[in-house]
Amino acid sequence: MRLRHDATAVRRVSDARGFGRVAVLAGGASSEREVSLVSGQAVLAALRRRGIDALVFDPALRPLGELADEGVQRAWIALHGPGGEDGTVQGALECLGLPYTGSGVAGSAIGMDKVRSKRLAQSIGVPTADFMVPQDRHDLLVALERLGLPLAVKPATQGSSVGMARVERAEALAPAWLAARELDPVVLLEPWISGEEYTVAILQGQALPSIRIRTPRTFYDYEAKYLRDDTRYDCPSGLSSEAEEHLGRLALAAFEVCGAEGWGRADFMMERTGRALLLEINTVPGMTSHSLVPMAARAAGIDFDELVWRVLETSYARVPIVSGGPA
Repeated sequence: MRLRHDATAVRRVSDARGFGRVAVLAGGASSEREVSLVSGQAVLAALRRRGIDALVFDPALRPLGELADEGVQRAWIALHGPGGEDGTVQGALECLGLPYTGSGVAGSAIGMDKVRSKRLAQSIGVPTADFMVPQDRHDLLVALERLGLPLAVKPATQGSSVGMARVERAEALAPAWLAARELDPVVLLEPWISGEEYTVAILQGQALPSIRIRTPRTFYDYEAKYLRDDTRYDCPSGLSSEAEEHLGRLALAAFEVCGAEGWGRADFMMERTGRALLLEINTVPGMTSHSLVPMAARAAGIDFDELVWRVLETSYARVPIVSGGPA
């Protein structure tokens, strides 16, 4: 059995039995495994509270082929990072003919790649910071001259700020670049943007209220995201209605041009001039107690259980094709 994409097939479902048996894919083998497990348990509990027959399935412990043995009819993807958010598991589910939540193979792969997603965003006029992808130590010298200090060093395909560093001295750039390359051979260098960070959650083609993020740490890193209690989140973010609408349009445009769909998040830095610069998009954001999409959904009047349900509805964008049927 194969799947075909049909965006018009995304629909509201009123009866839990309509979903069939649902596997929450969580865990995986990426550096974000622990966060994914927490997200997965939260999603599982929400699905069960709404009467859905659901189970957690960890692809790091069991082959995906065993989903059929469990009688699974669709998948709620709560895998973060490489292997789960980059099109890999999406492609495997396509081969199995199992509908799944969120973005497809191409949108997931592009969304996970900070370099390609930034280039696509720039192509349609969504502003991003200048950046370089150094190939050798000579390029690091060029980056220092062209981009200046301080610099942000980021592995191109890691989430949750894994491997990211702030470089303030020229002699610290090479070690930070080499450390990032241990996680990904493609490393992105950007000027460090001074300003406030905002995020816009997206659900079924709509931008939810933006969130302003404030942390006492150097930047919104893994610890600030998941371990600290002193990170502040303002939702509503305090933007004017015009600025809020503009940020939402930028988020939706960046999401669309990358081929992402269903649900996710777009992150921005706001320069002191008021110009928003896209940092990245996220096609499988966290669903933990510290996570941003549930926070934005609450501000829009959508509780956690309803949010999980609506994300599951996005699985109807992929329709199984009976073997031998129309392509």
